[in-house]
Amino acid sequence: MATLTYVYADSTVVLGPLSTTVEPHAYDLCDVHADRLTVPRGWDVVRLATEFKPASPSNDDLVALADAVREASRAKPQHAAPAQRPSSAAPAPVTHHLPEPLVDGEIGRRGHLRVLKGEGE
Repeated sequence: MATLTYVYADSTVVLGPLSTTVEPHAYDLCDVHADRLTVPRGWDVVRLATEFKPASPSNDDLVALADAVREASRAKPQHAAPAQRPSSAAPAPVTHHLPEPLVDGEIGRRGHLRVLKGEGE
């Protein structure tokens, strides 16, 4: 809705209509932030407009949107494939024995988690 520009040499903030060009030290603000703008103590504010109106779409905006849609429609969809595991990444065999159950088939506890003994174990 508005463009904010600092003039550091003059300790001045200029708040004006939305800029149509990109400036390295200019910041675009929405209407809420443009209305609530505060500046450092000792700085001046120059408001070039008191009511900020949204800019209407330009031909450049519409052309850029159309180009983006065309580009997206040209992209070939990539098919998802499962990740390949290296042959050496197979899980290691279990070589240890579980301890005897503590209570009702419970063989271990850590915090609120517990390990239960299965039917065939």
